Amino acid sequence: MTPVNLLLIAITAVLSWMAFNNRKLADRLILWPPAVDRHRQYDRLITYGFIHADWSHLIFNMITLFFFGGQIEKVMLALTGSWLTYPAFYLGALLVSILPSYLKNQRNPNYLSLGASGAVSAVLFAFILLSPWTIILVFFIPAPAIIYAVFYVGYSIWMDKRGGDRINHSAHLAGAAFGVIFMLAMQPAIFSHFLAQLSNPTFGFGR
Repeated sequence: MTPVNLLLIAITAVLSWMAFNNRKLADRLILWPPAVDRHRQYDRLITYGFIHADWSHLIFNMITLFFFGGQIEKVMLALTGSWLTYPAFYLGALLVSILPSYLKNQRNPNYLSLGASGAVSAVLFAFILLSPWTIILVFFIPAPAIIYAVFYVGYSIWMDKRGGDRINHSAHLAGAAFGVIFMLAMQPAIFSHFLAQLSNPTFGFGR
């Protein structure tokens, strides 16, 4: 069982569904820099990740979190013995992944951001560090996790520079980096494990 991951999914699904039908709630939870600066609503640096733009945005993130978050929760519990590690990791990923965008748009009253994509990227890349050759489905196309990671990072860097698609690619990149750094800080031996896995490809589907 992975109760924390399932609880995060449940809270995100419920709050997102409520925000779809309650503009006042969505406006209070979304990341809007002036509210942080003027009204000291620092909680928005976390709460933005519990609401989504639409059902497809929510479902894609939560399916990814379901398949990979549970496995990361189990690993973190085994390594640290504390169930608090995984939620600290997830909430930390929400905060760290949005900071570059927030700092860049701190004085921009037109900037808004929402969605768990940054934290989900952290979870996914933490998993890739543990099992780089696992086959994952990318829009129903099977691909080794490490190959997906290379294309993901390259595409996110390119799109972040290009802009224009209203997706926060810098949050994806920051989240991915946080996922890797957190795992290595928690257990440095994971890097040796990653290198050993990388040099010995064994393909299998993630569960």
